[in-house]
Amino acid sequence: MRFIGNKEKLVDRIYQVVSATNTNGGSFCDFFSGTSNVGRYFKEKGFEILSSDLLYFSYVLQKAYIENNGEPKFKKLLKKINVSSNSLFSSPFDLVRNYLNKLKGVKGFIYKNYTEEGTAGKEFVRKYFTPENGKKIDAIRTKIEEWKKEKLVNDSEYFVLLASLIESVPFYANISGVYAAFLKQYDPRALKTLEIKPISFYSGEKEHSVHNKNSMELIDDIDVDILYLDPPYNHRQYAPNYHLLETIALYDNPKIKGITGMRDYKNKKSEFCNKDTALEALEKIAKTAKYKHLILSYNSEGTMPEKEILSVLKKYGKVTLQNIDYLRFKSNSNGDSKHKKMIQEQLYVLTA
Repeated sequence: MRFIGNKEKLVDRIYQVVSATNTNGGSFCDFFSGTSNVGRYFKEKGFEILSSDLLYFSYVLQKAYIENNGEPKFKKLLKKINVSSNSLFSSPFDLVRNYLNKLKGVKGFIYKNYTEEGTAGKEFVRKYFTPENGKKIDAIRTKIEEWKKEKLVNDSEYFVLLASLIESVPFYANISGVYAAFLKQYDPRALKTLEIKPISFYSGEKEHSVHNKNSMELIDDIDVDILYLDPPYNHRQYAPNYHLLETIALYDNPKIKGITGMRDYKNKKSEFCNKDTALEALEKIAKTAKYKHLILSYNSEGTMPEKEILSVLKKYGKVTLQNIDYLRFKSNSNGDSKHKKMIQEQLYVLTA
């Protein structure tokens, strides 16, 4: 999934830093989980994971990838629905996924508010999805919720199906990267018929803990080997950039406004999007949480200056800093071209 600050390309380097602390197989807290890529990686490396994020769609991904420890069987559901397989090797998940992909579309909240056909004649005409894909999202999301209410799927199965939908939507959304705006003309990928794609499963024997709350509310209870922080690094809040994924995940028919159909996000703002409150929050974490090593991953163009970050962290132990060069791709205003720019990811390591 395309996500601001996604560490998929940097996680191997982060692991090198963690390995140097001699805490392999210990406890790892992913304080700002996002797409949960970092948590997944360290789960596979044998760590016990604690993760949290304020956005519900992130919590859905955490439940499917971090808390869940294997591929669900859907035993109760498969006895109820009529499915057939053309392959001896189809998994229960594939059978359920194929069933959902064949559902007839319905005119639900997504179709009515985020497609050109559904918003025709309204104050704002929106083109986030084609009418067909808007109806497919509604049909799939409605059916998953029905199965939950009828107790045909358990908690793990429910979140796996939701995560599959959330992971698939970006492949068909008519956007340039985030959901703060839609394209005026349909991108070729948006014209393809939406299908739920398979997701990966991360097995393990350890129990993991995931949360849907402001991570700052957890710091009094954190006691881990590695406390990993990857906070927002500029003034742009994450919630409006992913409001549509949040609405699909919650499917709560929220009040929306403006040309983008934005849901209210006043209770989902991060302290790290403001320089002054960001430094205060960083100090509170470093001072209050219990950890052997705190690792802060931060962008070189971030709101908090390097000098001030070091000043805060050095109060609580020994600090080292590594700078990792990588290419940042940034779309221009019309999304037609891309500009390469070398920036740095800074890894601050505080040893308490």
